[in-house]
Formats: sequence, structure tokens, C-alpha cells
Amino acid sequence: MWEEFKKFAFKGNVIDMAVGVVVGGAFSTIVNSLVKDIIMPIFGFITAGMDFTALKVVLSEATEEKAEAAILYGSFIQNIISFLIIAFSIFIVIKGITKAQSLRKAPEPEVIEEAPKAPTQEELLAEIRDLLKASAVAPALEEAKD
Repeated sequence: MWEEFKKFAFKGNVIDMAVGVVVGGAFSTIVNSLVKDIIMPIFGFITAGMDFTALKVVLSEATEEKAEAAILYGSFIQNIISFLIIAFSIFIVIKGITKAQSLRKAPEPEVIEEAPKAPTQEELLAEIRDLLKASAVAPALEEAKD
């Protein structure tokens, strides 16, 4: 069982996936900072200084005994924008990788179409017969016209 686990754990695909998760986490941090520190302030400026993270619907006010219960839809909007940016970035990266891989592949050999079938001996003989008949009839038709 230990040998099977080692084969699974140290395969290239598993290690690549682990690296992808770590890089994805770091990338997510960068995108979240981009949204929080750059994009959302621009939206705030456009919307006359509105802070999206402060947008909420208070269900019950805070008291000495309990905390405020609120729906933080401003944070939700910010997270949606973060998700869309991350999804678009991953789409662009995957599209680039796919294009690079398609350029690396050797071109597929061209399919050669089959040549048209040659006529059989019988078909050739029938064609010769028809030509002979037509050439024998043609002079007779010209004589009849005169």
C-alpha cells in the first residue's frame, strides 16, 4: 500500500497540481488586493465616495449582549468582482497555453484524396462504339441537309 501511495503522490501530475494550487493562492491574494485597493476605490469615486465594504442591511442593532446582525452585500459585491477578474485571468492564461501547445504540435499530414476510378474495359468499348456510331451518322445527316 505504501508503494502505491508513493507512486500516486510523486507523479508529475500531482506535483503540478500542488504547485498550481500554491500559485493560485498567491494569485488570488494579488487579485484581491487589486480589487480592494485599486478597483473598488475607483467605483467609490464614480459613485460619489461610496465605500462598498460598508454597504450592509442591518437586521438587528448591536447591544451590550450581542453583536450586530447584518447582511454585508458590499463585501459580496467586492468578492464577485474579485471572482470575475480571477476567472477572466485564468481564461486568458489557459487560452494562451492552448494556443502555444497547438503551435508546438507537428502539422497533421494532409489527407490525399483518391484519384477518380478509371473506366472499365467495357465502358471504354461502349464509348468507342458510341463515337463510331455518331461519326457514321454525322455525315449521313449532313448529306440529308443538302
